[in-house]
Amino acid sequence: MASTTFPAIFVTTLFTLFFFFFFFLTLCVPSSSSTIGVGYISNVLELQDRERAPPYVQVAAARGVLRRLLPSHSSSFDFRIVSKEQCGGSSCFIIKNHPSFRRRGDQEILISGVTGVEILAGLHWYLKNWCGSHISWDKTGGAQLFSVPKAGLLSRVGDGGILVQRPVPWNYYQNAVTSSYSLAWWDWNRWEKEIDMMAIQGINLPLAFTGQEAIWQKVFQKFNISKSDLDDFFGGPAFLAWSRMGNLHGWGGPLPQSWLDQQLILQKRILDRMYELGMTPVLPAFSGNVPAALKTIYPSAKITQLGNWFSVKSDPRWTCTYLLDATDPLFVEIGKAFIKEQLKEYGRTSHIYNCDTFDENTPPVDDPEYISALGETIFKGLQSGDKDGVWLMQGWLFSYDPFWRPAQMKALLHSVPAGRMVVLDLFAEVKPIWTTSDQFYGVPYIWCMLHNFAGNVEMYGVLDAIASGPIDAWTSENSTMVGLGMSMEGIEQNPVVYDLMSEMAFQQNKVDVKDWINLYSTRRYGRAVPLVQAAWSILHHTTYNCTDGAYDKNRDVIVAFPDVHPSLIARSPQGYYQNEKSLISRRAVLLEEITDSFERPHLWYSTSEVVHALELFIASGDELSESNTYRYDLVDLTRQALAKYANQLFLNVIEAYHLSNTLEVVGLSQKFLELIEDMDTLLACHDGFLLGPWLESAKKLAQDKEQEIQFEWNARTQITMWFDNTEEEASLLRDYGNKYWSGLLRDYYGPRAAIYFKYLIKSLDESSDFDLKSWRREWIKLTNDWQNSRNTFPVKSTGNAVTNSRLLYEKYLRSDDIESLDEAAIMQ
Repeated sequence: MASTTFPAIFVTTLFTLFFFFFFFLTLCVPSSSSTIGVGYISNVLELQDRERAPPYVQVAAARGVLRRLLPSHSSSFDFRIVSKEQCGGSSCFIIKNHPSFRRRGDQEILISGVTGVEILAGLHWYLKNWCGSHISWDKTGGAQLFSVPKAGLLSRVGDGGILVQRPVPWNYYQNAVTSSYSLAWWDWNRWEKEIDMMAIQGINLPLAFTGQEAIWQKVFQKFNISKSDLDDFFGGPAFLAWSRMGNLHGWGGPLPQSWLDQQLILQKRILDRMYELGMTPVLPAFSGNVPAALKTIYPSAKITQLGNWFSVKSDPRWTCTYLLDATDPLFVEIGKAFIKEQLKEYGRTSHIYNCDTFDENTPPVDDPEYISALGETIFKGLQSGDKDGVWLMQGWLFSYDPFWRPAQMKALLHSVPAGRMVVLDLFAEVKPIWTTSDQFYGVPYIWCMLHNFAGNVEMYGVLDAIASGPIDAWTSENSTMVGLGMSMEGIEQNPVVYDLMSEMAFQQNKVDVKDWINLYSTRRYGRAVPLVQAAWSILHHTTYNCTDGAYDKNRDVIVAFPDVHPSLIARSPQGYYQNEKSLISRRAVLLEEITDSFERPHLWYSTSEVVHALELFIASGDELSESNTYRYDLVDLTRQALAKYANQLFLNVIEAYHLSNTLEVVGLSQKFLELIEDMDTLLACHDGFLLGPWLESAKKLAQDKEQEIQFEWNARTQITMWFDNTEEEASLLRDYGNKYWSGLLRDYYGPRAAIYFKYLIKSLDESSDFDLKSWRREWIKLTNDWQNSRNTFPVKSTGNAVTNSRLLYEKYLRSDDIESLDEAAIMQ
């Protein structure tokens, strides 16, 4: 089937006709966006509206985003701020033909919105739905804007214009750990791009956690805590998220004073831009996490040393942090001082503060009265610094910790006046809490999509749940939903998921993903290609339709090598079979015997179907090879298929080992290692899959050689061992932050696998047991050496993505029995 390339004007006309009809039915008629929860937060919403930047400031900021995004059309659009009354009582944007347009060069489209964010969301809506364009992160292909007609030729909207309301007022962004997994090494240029992206996607409630360590330094000085005391309190730059939450201390540190100062300056620029656009940045609040020295300075204070958090041997150098009891009078003093210091430094606030005092830290007593007293005092500390403050809390604890039974949940949630606490239903696309807690027992909440853990690279999503879940929530009886959110641990992956999720912030009805994804592929590549549309249809019901409820932490063998004795990987009580065909047929039985000694790779779809989608992608390469978005998707899809093939190949190695077939182990091991080399070459074909930028951005923030070494160690450690280890015992969090990045596969994952295979072969050659201790010792030494190494990696892609994908498909995936991949569920 041949691809179809449409002239830009034809694409525009096509989108205009479809979307005019579609939006007339679903969006152009305003509907009520009120829920019980919105009523609870009405006071803070009104306060934020009054304190927002003046309209001319927001319009100027929005125009700045337009100039950076589409400079050729900076004079084609006119922006205006309107009141909520003009939007039917809600936040909205309105798209109209500009009344003064007469000739080329005149302003063509007028976009109005309640804030600068709504204006830019309206611009994005127009570019998507009338121009067939697409915008994603640079690493995931960037923006496809060549389908936008030239200035003077923009598509007209209907005479009555288009009005699109938010169903609920807030659109939240980030997770407490995104700041470490994705944002750790950002400078202002990268932050400016992200804030532009946030506004275009309609995000108006972003976390703003940068630079808080400098604030804490000033606050703790008032309580006689010295700089040297804080050296052991703050984690390193790549681990700040967990030192902020009281999970660890000192790991990767100490923080240089230059880092503290530089991050505070950066935070001020971030907040200024967010306020200019009309956003509501969420600032941190005191959660009770304190330096160890406070216990000596205030010996009568109720300070508890917490238990181990994932460290080897419960090492108190890095874990067993200190928590100030919220019922202690000192808690309110510190909480107040922290809020006041932020107000002093930043000059203003949006009155929303994040505090997660019990995140993966269980309270010492489960008595509801005690829990209620804790919550009440935490809020008092916040409110004493800002009388209009609202406590925003991640709801992860309610799904993570069995401590939180209904009585304990109610005690915490009801300890704060109605409307002064908002909960993030953090994993609502998979495990919603609102449905099992009677709408958080009446407390306002934000429906969030967690989606990604640790910034792992994996094609994964639950598009159908995203397209319907928020609508079910806000239209449910007695709904207390007040927003939608994206609470991923790491960004810059799976752009299709975030495109749909951001759109749901303005959808009044459920989306038919089958139709939506057809248009998505056309927008993403700027043209309709039937073969690629067919491929995306397959991806919709395979990789992007995970319904098994499992957490998708990527545990593919390449990036999360099993640290277990081979006898625990594939042993069958029925014995082993001598020929390859029998081995394949016995795989399902063998896999049932895998123990829980390691986390198995996650497989929820037919791999043979995904390989077929890859075939369709490859067949379209000649038509789309110039498209950066296509090249990203092609590399990602090829990587996905090869990663699952590698899981099967590894299992073949283990089965050959159990059969004492040395030649087969040697041959298959070499094939596995060659596959890793080939995948590294493939990933090098796109900037979005490179190790180099991560390391170089870390070094770039250093002020001297010593800092450069420290920051690079932080960056390397987070994506490999993560936390501490001994010579013979690996970190409990090893490979949690794994990445399919070119450079990492060739330089680390490949050599690690080679060590394991070496001991397999040694075991067979010497007729001895597999030497697990020696394997671990050598692997851990490899890791420690790699973390301390200084070799550099490319920051720009090389190679041809289309050619390499075709070669690797032919080499590894084109076979008659590819369906056997579906049985490779080390997986299930």
